Amino acid sequence: MAYDGVDEEILQDFIVEASEIIETLNEQLVQLEESPEDHDLLNAIFRGFHTVKGGAGFLSLTNLVEVCHAAENVFDSLRNGKVSVNPVAMDIILRAYDCIKEMFDHVTNREDFDPAPKDLLAELKQLANGSLPAKAAATPAPPPAPPKEEKPAPKQIVIPAGNPDDTITDDEFESLLDQLHGVGHAPGSAEDQHNQLVTSDVTDAEFEKLLDGVSGAGTAGESAESKEETPKHQPTVEEIMSNPDDTITDDEFEALLDQLHGKGHAPGQDDKTGSASASSAAKPAASETVKTDAAAAPAAKPAAKSAPAVPPVESTVRVDTKILDTIMNMVGELVLVRNRLISIGSMHNDDELSKAVSNLDVVTADLQGAVMKTRMQPVKKVFGRFPRVVRDLARNLNKEIELVMIGEDTDLDKNLVDALADPMVHLVRNSCDHGIELPEARIKAGKPPKGQIRLEASQEGDHILLRIIDDGAGMDPEKLKKVALDKGIINQETASKMSDSEAFQLIFAPGFSTKSQITDISGRGVGMDVVKTSITKLNGSLHIISEKGVGTTLEIKVPLTLAILPTLMVLVGGQSFALPLTSVNEIFHLDLSQVKVVDGQTTIVIREKAIALFYLQDWLIRDPSKIVRPTQGHVVIVQVGQQQIAFVVDGLIGQEEVVIKPLDDLLKGTPGMAGATITSDGGIALIIDVPNLLKHYAHRQYRNMAGLSGAPGRL
Repeated sequence: MAYDGVDEEILQDFIVEASEIIETLNEQLVQLEESPEDHDLLNAIFRGFHTVKGGAGFLSLTNLVEVCHAAENVFDSLRNGKVSVNPVAMDIILRAYDCIKEMFDHVTNREDFDPAPKDLLAELKQLANGSLPAKAAATPAPPPAPPKEEKPAPKQIVIPAGNPDDTITDDEFESLLDQLHGVGHAPGSAEDQHNQLVTSDVTDAEFEKLLDGVSGAGTAGESAESKEETPKHQPTVEEIMSNPDDTITDDEFEALLDQLHGKGHAPGQDDKTGSASASSAAKPAASETVKTDAAAAPAAKPAAKSAPAVPPVESTVRVDTKILDTIMNMVGELVLVRNRLISIGSMHNDDELSKAVSNLDVVTADLQGAVMKTRMQPVKKVFGRFPRVVRDLARNLNKEIELVMIGEDTDLDKNLVDALADPMVHLVRNSCDHGIELPEARIKAGKPPKGQIRLEASQEGDHILLRIIDDGAGMDPEKLKKVALDKGIINQETASKMSDSEAFQLIFAPGFSTKSQITDISGRGVGMDVVKTSITKLNGSLHIISEKGVGTTLEIKVPLTLAILPTLMVLVGGQSFALPLTSVNEIFHLDLSQVKVVDGQTTIVIREKAIALFYLQDWLIRDPSKIVRPTQGHVVIVQVGQQQIAFVVDGLIGQEEVVIKPLDDLLKGTPGMAGATITSDGGIALIIDVPNLLKHYAHRQYRNMAGLSGAPGRL
């Protein structure tokens, strides 16, 4: 097993750091193709591969080191102008990235993995040498690199003199590194003078060679040419320190680093301490060229050693998400207890009790908010994968697509971030395939050849609103109706009564597809129904706005968190039920003698709009003797997609935050029930899953309500 003998803490540190780097690289690589002249971006990507390579080398993950080193060489050639950024080169680079990502996933799961494919390594080597595979022969040659500015020969670095045993301490060595990287002191400061270093410009090649020396480069990815070179004599520390003029050359400085950091030892042997320092030394590689002020440290007489610097206090800690889930569940239980105490306090005229309950209410709300923040992650965790998705689809479909992302810093519960990833990917793929037209078609329609997809995220109260907007062809409601008729999803009578917004909902019907041919992207008629089901399970909603020839907007609305659910508590047949507040639009009292029956369906008219009316007693009460038709009733208007439905309930209890508990074995699978909760009076209430309830009951009385799920009988 490759991980035997590896320090678990060091491995975990590598996984955390490399995970962020690899995730960022996915976005940066797509940005690079759009901005090939962005040298800062080139350098950032180079450093990303280099840092992952250094950590992998320290852990003896030679297969990962090999492909990272090959990718790093490619970006070194890109920086030097040997090869230019073009689609073929990016295909190879992205393939290398996918290979690195796959290997890293195996590392995360503590699994062994195979080396990178030989053809990939060969293509990377060819690319690093400045040439492309045969299929790229037609690609224009890159413009010649501008002549480099001549730089003066680097000055020598002087080791502090006056040390009786000709050695340097750890503090002095770290100070030497600080001066080399330009970290820590202002030019001419007292500490700068104390270090007594004459610093100089360090070239790119020298700096990268220094990084390779301390981060393990060359162990697995060295080229054959470098191995064949005649080895140079590497002076020992004693030889360096015995230099009569107290100076060392660059080569001697590299040799000094190699010996101090244990270069040449296999990672995990006797030199773990030195290697760990080497891994840390690789991290300051934050810019292409490191410059220091040669006049900052005048050659002065030796001064007394400074006191060791106090290390900064670590301000973060990693916590397993299972622990956070447990804490959130405990907070949920506390919310239930708070609700119970508030209910009891309202029944007693006791000022002291009321004050205590009020204080508990405030503290519980603050604690709930604080715990929720620990589970929050930016929506960028979802959006981050889309630049690559859109880029690959655009090339596959021969389309030009620009992706714009807005509101990436909007926070969302981690569980929701994970749950939204797949549905969002499917919707974005659908926009690329069905929404954005081919460049020729867009030009013919008077549009720019490049289409645009916008991803937007914003917080609205206790909800997150996500939008996927494209400026493509839009939806044709008549075409959607025709396809649904041909597939037997709706009948002619239903089609004739459908509004455009109801027709758009047909795309969520199982088996619905407008594609005449099946491809690896779409056409099988599966996916969109699964997307809607997934979002509904999150207590969210999906709304479509489209205009033919202009574009389509998909709006997803989900709660900030799944842990605690705001509800409207209602009474039906003497029992308590909870309606998710996200579904509730309006509540009013109605004279039920004024209802009308249209096509066999009980209907009420609200603001000149007909709304189907259902008595929840008919669905939720098993004992017919308890069903009573009142002449006056409370009506709750709920929203399902773009369809409004009216429910008649016996009474209203009020709003209440509840914690969803799974149903036990006796009730599991009950149609229209999402779970159960404990109410403020200590009782138990079932939580209603409105779409599922309608799917199992409403079609029996109202078969033509296609707007709910796109199919009669499948509501």
